[in-house]
Amino acid sequence: MSIALAVMTGVLFAVGLYLMTHRSLTRIVIGVGLLGNGVNLLLLITGGPPGEAPIIGRDGTKADSVPQALVLTSIVIGFALVSFMLALAWRSWTIGGTDDVEDDIEDRRMRLARADDVIDGGGRE
Repeated sequence: MSIALAVMTGVLFAVGLYLMTHRSLTRIVIGVGLLGNGVNLLLLITGGPPGEAPIIGRDGTKADSVPQALVLTSIVIGFALVSFMLALAWRSWTIGGTDDVEDDIEDRRMRLARADDVIDGGGRE
């Protein structure tokens, strides 16, 4: 395993998770895409040393083809997820004019009720 691939995997995970913590749907979609690419790179790293054929391997010995199959599956799932999220972001942009994720009014009400409950000591009489 190359140290550069391991570092690149870590960078993709870190940047993807950082972008996913923002409220903008565009940044969330980019973060999901980067995280998916980090997973694909991690699966390829676990597949063994580079240069081996997926099924035949080196010197006629069998090689593990599962990591390549998992990467192909991951690419398809990641593409579907990013496409769906882009459709949601486009819908949010066309309806509301912004792609920021807003708090739900019911969540705010429950948070305020919980804060009042903590201040009252938990018992209402």
